[in-house]
Amino acid sequence: MEITAALVKELRERTGAGMMECKKALVEARGDSAEAEVILRKRGISMAGKKAGRVTSQGLIGSYIHAGAQLGVMVEINCESDFVARTDVFKELVHDVAMHIAAADPRYLRKEDVPAAILDKEKEIARDRAKAEGKPEKVLDRIVEGRLVKFYEEVCLLDQPFVKEATLTIDQLVKTRIAKLGENIAIARFVRFKVGDAAVEAGGPPAQ
Repeated sequence: MEITAALVKELRERTGAGMMECKKALVEARGDSAEAEVILRKRGISMAGKKAGRVTSQGLIGSYIHAGAQLGVMVEINCESDFVARTDVFKELVHDVAMHIAAADPRYLRKEDVPAAILDKEKEIARDRAKAEGKPEKVLDRIVEGRLVKFYEEVCLLDQPFVKEATLTIDQLVKTRIAKLGENIAIARFVRFKVGDAAVEAGGPPAQ
């Protein structure tokens, strides 16, 4: 398939990547625009890792109130500069993450935040379930680890599949925005309110 200027322009507008990067991705994907977008995404996620240690002292606090006002979320997402915090791309990220939290109800920000007692209990449940299914003793540890991955996907925000695009985890979503904006970005904390429930805050220290 011919790599036309219009095809390159369309991919650039959709991904925010540079013209040359878009052209290279399209050549690699043999003109398949969807495949080229996947290639750019993978490169961006890879490049984002190099910015992970940079200080994020700016950012925004975003909110999302679900229809009916029975459910609400507040989330703090940080970046390196006020300039990036004011961009539409960053604002959209904050809104999307807040909306995701409302829908997916994560209990923790990252897997490291899961208390040891809860993790031990999940391991015990997974092991007992595997035994009840008649799994051999020698494969129990592997089965437990596999089921813990599923547990993390259910309760940890960064490991959850993004509700608007399940091929991305929230961690990967953030990394695509790091690649697009050129700054480190980090979700700092969030709180989810539901009428009748106690609010649960995750991803930050307890309120003083």
